[in-house]
Amino acid sequence: MKLIWKLLRKHVSVGQLAGFFLANLLGMLIVLLSVQFYEDIIPAFSGEDGVMKNTYVIISKRIAAVSAFSGEAQTFTDGDLRELEKQRFVRRVGAFTASQYQVYGSISMAGMSMGTDMFFESVPDEFVDVQWPQEAAGGGEVPIILPRSYLALYNFGFAQTKNLPKLSEGIISLIQMDVRLRGEGGREQRLKGRVVGFSTRLNTVLVPEGFMRRMNAELAPDAEAEPTRLIVEVDNPADDAIASYMQRCGYELEDNSLEAGRATYFLKIISGLVMAVGLLISALSFYILMLSVFLLVQKNAEKLQNLLLIGYSPARVALPYQLLTVGLNAAVVVIAFGLLIWLRGLYLERLWQMFPTLVAGRLDNAILIGVALFILITFFNNQAIRRKIRRINLNHGSSH
Repeated sequence: MKLIWKLLRKHVSVGQLAGFFLANLLGMLIVLLSVQFYEDIIPAFSGEDGVMKNTYVIISKRIAAVSAFSGEAQTFTDGDLRELEKQRFVRRVGAFTASQYQVYGSISMAGMSMGTDMFFESVPDEFVDVQWPQEAAGGGEVPIILPRSYLALYNFGFAQTKNLPKLSEGIISLIQMDVRLRGEGGREQRLKGRVVGFSTRLNTVLVPEGFMRRMNAELAPDAEAEPTRLIVEVDNPADDAIASYMQRCGYELEDNSLEAGRATYFLKIISGLVMAVGLLISALSFYILMLSVFLLVQKNAEKLQNLLLIGYSPARVALPYQLLTVGLNAAVVVIAFGLLIWLRGLYLERLWQMFPTLVAGRLDNAILIGVALFILITFFNNQAIRRKIRRINLNHGSSH
């Protein structure tokens, strides 16, 4: 083994190995940095929970002048739903279910009582961006989710002009509401209600779907709750097919419903392109290393043949070259991780200035990809070296 190492050191090209090392380090760092930056920045585009959410759009039928005066409801039929679900840009579709009964809500505090007519809607639970409490399916208290825009309108519009106190989400969640539901034939239910969250995705007063179905069946058994709005999960919010389909069918999208999704989609594209550049640089560095090792082997071909002739196995002869590549690749990964942590600290400071509540992503995916690249590159390095040594052995055998 010492003899092989002496042969190896004699013809080592420091410049070639340094070129491989720097190119591989650059490629690895670009790949890891693009993955980690995507993990860290995506919560800013995907809501307050800090996880990547899918893109949702809310659609309704365009209201024509005739239907507005006639009072005809612009509802979606089962055929409309089936046709929409067949579109290539659609992952799944959920329908808004409206209350078929009258809703009146009131609150009492500080000796004052305030009340107003309300409305309830529901969507399938998987489309709601706020977690329902576990007891949402039953009990005498109705959990309610309000749009976050309602709170902003109250605090910065109504409360400010009326000299009323501004309310935070936490304070509102502590207030219990008296809810009166009145349906057909004098049917009535009196319940307690509580706001359990605020939605940025759905601009309506939400109750659980199970509660809605039960109350519609009890209070308005003869009414048909046909959906007037749909929530659709799409693959690519920037797909031109979405706009063309909506135009063709006479559907309308809620304002700005695609903006966050488009930003997320373009972020994916940019991260993917940067990662592809990093992988390309890593592939080129792999090629540089193979050229360097093959030149080393070629320069020592005659001496390696002699070693094989005196009894050294091809695996033993290949081992020093394989250890060299493993060491170089391991050094690249370790230094790349160190640089990644340093650079991540720099850009996180800027991100926290722009998004104070941003929860940074974890390093798990970057570490996994880095280790996977190390294993993959090292495996192909070792296989190539082994084949080269075997070829020398076969050529030596055939020459004799």
